[in-house]
Amino acid sequence: MKDLVERIAKMLVDHPDQVEVRETKGDKTVVLELKVAKEDVGKIIGKKGAHAQAIRTLLAAASGKDNKKYTLEIID
Repeated sequence: MKDLVERIAKMLVDHPDQVEVRETKGDKTVVLELKVAKEDVGKIIGKKGAHAQAIRTLLAAASGKDNKKYTLEIID
C-alpha cells in the first residue's frame, strides 16, 4: 500500500523527489503519512479534497483482502 500511495503522489506533484511515505502499523490499522513539498500540498489534496478522497478510496478498496484499515494522513 505504501508503494501505491507513493506512486500516485509522485504522478500528481511537481517535485516527485520530495515525496515521502511513512508507514506505522498497528494491530488492525495502518497509518500512512504522506509528506510532499510545501507547494505540492494543494495538488495532493485537490479541489475540495477530491484527490485525497480518491486516494483514500483506493486504499479502502485495496485493503479488503488484508483485513486491515488503512488511513492516509497528509503532513504539511
